[in-house]
Amino acid sequence: MTTPHHATGPELTAAELYAILRLRADVFVVEQECAYGDVDGRDLLPSTRHLWFTDSAGEVTAYLRVLADPDGVSRIGRVVTAASARGRGLAASLMEAALSGASGEFVLDAQTYAQRLYARFDFVPEGEEFLDDGIPHITMRRVAKDPAQRPAAS
Repeated sequence: MTTPHHATGPELTAAELYAILRLRADVFVVEQECAYGDVDGRDLLPSTRHLWFTDSAGEVTAYLRVLADPDGVSRIGRVVTAASARGRGLAASLMEAALSGASGEFVLDAQTYAQRLYARFDFVPEGEEFLDDGIPHITMRRVAKDPAQRPAAS
């Protein structure tokens, strides 16, 4: 597996942003049939970190972003893998890269079927399950860690 690409909002090229948005639309809007405002004004912020994999043709195969929430917590979101690339551990590799060396607190809203993936990285469910665009989700939190500790990947 190759190293993921990474960029902050201002570092993204127009072509990279286009490919990322296309994957997000293909999966979240078309495949999962959720018409929602994906472009939320946070992708190009200097504090937003983007991580993604591409295939040999340069197509984005998996992606996630890390946002800096106003309360100081880092929020992982838009975790997505192209249908053609599923089952290869790409989302887990992106999670490991996003958390590597990070000592702060992280939060995410997981589709409930994906809880086991996030639990591998010490995320714990909190609160009640909720529907987001008709899909069951649950908030999960990872408490601040010693930066010397590495997240579990298995």
